[in-house]
Amino acid sequence: MNKSAMIRARVNPDLKEEAEAIFEMLGLNATEAITLFYKQVQLNHGIPFDLKIPNKTTRRTMQKTDEKKELHSYNSVDEMFDSWDKL
Repeated sequence: MNKSAMIRARVNPDLKEEAEAIFEMLGLNATEAITLFYKQVQLNHGIPFDLKIPNKTTRRTMQKTDEKKELHSYNSVDEMFDSWDKL
């Protein structure tokens, strides 16, 4: 297959760096990752994951997280799960 079509996009440099580090761990380069995404779009006849507008509660929670408010930390996964049992 002839690979002569060009895609150009501007993205946040930090996003690009982090994504490409993940691609490298997966044994992919950016071109291969983009090709995989396009192939999934083709196979699914749409975006290959759900796109949803967050509801009011989710937006409020995301805003609090961005503002580093009401965050909880745990010393272990077991401690975290134990705290859930008390809810």
